[in-house]
Amino acid sequence: MRLVTFRRDGAAPQAGMLSGNRVIGMGTDMLSVLAAGKVPQAIGSGHDVSEVTMMAPVPRPPKLICVGLNYRDHAMEAGMEIPKVPTIFNKFPNVVIGPGESIVLPKASERPDYEAEFAFVIGRGGRHISAARAMDHVFGYTIVNDVSARDFQMATSQWLMGKTFDTFAPMGPWLVTADEIRDPHALDISLEIGGEVLQHSNTRELIFKIPELVEFISSVVTLEPGDVVSTGTPSGVGFARKPPRYLKAGDEVIVRVEGIGELRNPVV
Repeated sequence: MRLVTFRRDGAAPQAGMLSGNRVIGMGTDMLSVLAAGKVPQAIGSGHDVSEVTMMAPVPRPPKLICVGLNYRDHAMEAGMEIPKVPTIFNKFPNVVIGPGESIVLPKASERPDYEAEFAFVIGRGGRHISAARAMDHVFGYTIVNDVSARDFQMATSQWLMGKTFDTFAPMGPWLVTADEIRDPHALDISLEIGGEVLQHSNTRELIFKIPELVEFISSVVTLEPGDVVSTGTPSGVGFARKPPRYLKAGDEVIVRVEGIGELRNPVV
């Protein structure tokens, strides 16, 4: 099932179910759906997708947790050792944008970059979740573009400020429930700009897979319904290309993940 967050006629955002070209509202917000652990009854006949504004499926996640250097080939191209424990950082929730919204190039950075990522969304929260039970806590999956200002990121050992400029967390286009994805560790992932495929890999190449990430993160902090964990990016990022290929105004970034769909965002 594909779940969305949408807005219509200035009303408050609400969760909905995508059925063909129609969005059927649920009369509540996405965090309430995730906390309940089940999809509520849809209300009415819905609206054509052209009549609504699609937002990020989780517009303000309680936590947006990111994993760095989690594809072996990306760690190598970045000149970093293969990590022995997950490299964790975060983005602030208010930088999340939805499908079709613009990535705004910051005035302060000259090296804005792209990162195609597969993300999972927590349903049932918890602390000290074992890897064996981890998948019981995953409600579904979505796509994130971990946009990064490399000059800010590399200026210190702490990555956060280079990762969390406004608009630097495109997410969507929807949330696919976990039952729809047979194996989340066997999905093609790619990123394209201007007809050129710049990243292409498969989630089987993840160093730390979902059960390990849930176990590790929840050993430190309680996971809550609606937390989004973005699992890392494969090789092909802009700063590692020769010559480097940074984002520029007029680009349209397309991230595709098998079984989920594609996330498109223009750059301005």
